[in-house]
Amino acid sequence: MVIRIVIADDQAMVRAGLRMVVESDPGMEVVGEASDGREAVEVARRTRPDIVLMDISMPRLDGLAAARELLDTPSPPKVITLTTFDTDENLYAALRAGTSGFLLKVSPPEQLLEAIKVVHAGDALLDPAVTSRVIATFAGRAEPMPSPRLAELTPRELEVLRLLARGLTNAEIARELYVGEATVKTHVARVLMKLSLRDRAQAVVFAYETGVVRPGTT
Repeated sequence: MVIRIVIADDQAMVRAGLRMVVESDPGMEVVGEASDGREAVEVARRTRPDIVLMDISMPRLDGLAAARELLDTPSPPKVITLTTFDTDENLYAALRAGTSGFLLKVSPPEQLLEAIKVVHAGDALLDPAVTSRVIATFAGRAEPMPSPRLAELTPRELEVLRLLARGLTNAEIARELYVGEATVKTHVARVLMKLSLRDRAQAVVFAYETGVVRPGTT
C-alpha cells in the first residue's frame, strides 16, 4: 500500500525538498501541496491523504488551526507537525490538538521517512529533543487536575501510561515490565481506548495534565 501524503509549507523550496525526500521512497506518494493552512485543509479534503506534513507557521490559517480543523472531521488524516525549535507553546498546543508527531525541519531525510512510516502504522512520533522541551513547559503550569477516567485503568495499564509519558517505545516498555512486546501493544491500545485518546502523543499530554507523572520524575 502506497502512503499518500500532502505537504503544507509556505516556502516553495521547503515543499520541493520535502517532496524530493518523500518520493525517494517507492512506498510513498505526494498527492498534493499547500502554501498556507486554509489551502492545506482544502487540499487534504479533496485528495484524502493518509498523512499531512504540516508546518506550524503559515499565513491565512496557521498549521495548528489547520490541524485542528482536519482532525475534527470523520476519518481524518494523521498530521505530522514540522517545526523549528522556538515555539514551545505551539508545540504544546499541537500535542493537545491531536497531531501524531513532531519533526524538526533540520532532521535528516531518513528520519522523515521513518516518521511517516511510524505514524502511518498507527503510532505517534515525538522527536526526543522536542518532547523534552514540551514536557518542560508543564513544570510552570497550574496544578494537575486528576481525571475520573483514570479509575478505568488497571494498575498495569496505569504503569504503562506512566512509561508512555516518559517517552518509552513499546520495546522499551516491554523490557521495563519484563513482558512481551505484543502484550505491551495490547495494554497501550486499552489505555488509549479507555481514556478516549487518539494516540501516544495525546497520552503524554493527558498523563502530565492529570498528574500521573510530573516533570523531572523518572
